[in-house]
Amino acid sequence: MLVNKSIISDIKIIIANSKDNAIRAVDNQRTLMYWHIGERIFEEEQQGKERADYGKFLTKYISEELEPEYGSGFSKRQIELFRQFYRTFPNTNTLYSQLSWSQYKIIIRLDSQDKIDFYIAETVKNNWTVRQLERQV
Repeated sequence: MLVNKSIISDIKIIIANSKDNAIRAVDNQRTLMYWHIGERIFEEEQQGKERADYGKFLTKYISEELEPEYGSGFSKRQIELFRQFYRTFPNTNTLYSQLSWSQYKIIIRLDSQDKIDFYIAETVKNNWTVRQLERQV
């Protein structure tokens, strides 16, 4: 029986693409989770006020409660990044599924909306990795 030898390479491509898509989907959900955590922290801090009264205490408290159960991804610094992420992107419609959480961590450090917009556009257009974005910034 003759078998088209390209079937194996075609199947390998399908498997690789599916794995990549699964990884991207998990990262997108994680990024959304961080955004929602940031939103909840911001709402708790503000409680309708212009400025938060107890932001540093709250992030420390949240970290102390979550880090033992969920690990270092919920350190005080990470919790602060979640809040900063929400403040930088207060609308989930402005998030890009092409960007990973690691790329967003670089972008939210930028000091102007023009820079944020520029580096997001360039990252998406050029399909930059985290290292490439870091070098460009």
